[in-house]
Amino acid sequence: MVTINSYEEFAALKGKEIGTSEWLEVNQERINQFADATLDHQWIHIDTERAKEGPFGQTIVHGYLTLSLLPHMWGEIITVNNLKMMVNYGMDKMKFGQAVLSGSSLRLVASLHDIQNLRGICKAEVKFKIEIKDQRKPALEGIATFLYYFN
Repeated sequence: MVTINSYEEFAALKGKEIGTSEWLEVNQERINQFADATLDHQWIHIDTERAKEGPFGQTIVHGYLTLSLLPHMWGEIITVNNLKMMVNYGMDKMKFGQAVLSGSSLRLVASLHDIQNLRGICKAEVKFKIEIKDQRKPALEGIATFLYYFN
C-alpha cells in the first residue's frame, strides 16, 4: 500500500509502477447482482445451464463489471490523504483483452502514466491492467484519469 500526502509525493511516482492489488474472485452471485443493478441479463452472464453450450462452456463476467471493480482494487494499492475530494474524470485507450470466466480471480496492476497540476487540482493518469489469475492475456487495460483536490 502506497500512501500519498501531497501532489509532490504523487508526482515522484510518475513513470513507476505503484502497486498490485489482492486477487478478487468474481463469482456467479456477484455477476447476477451486477446484472440486476444494470438490467443487463444477457444469458451468457446469468444462465448457467445455457452457457454450458455457449462459446466459453460457462457464464462470463460482464466487461463493465470487470471495469467497475477498478475503484475497489485501486483502493487496495493507494491511499491519498489531505483531500477535499477525488473525482473519476475519464478513461482512455480502454480495451477488453479476453472474457473472464465466472469464478475467476482478478487483480489490478497500476502505474502512474502522467500527472499534472492544474491550478491546484492534481490530474493523475493511471495506466491499469486487470489481470486474470493463471491467464497470460489481461481482462482489461487502459488509462484511468482521476482528479485529486488536495487541501
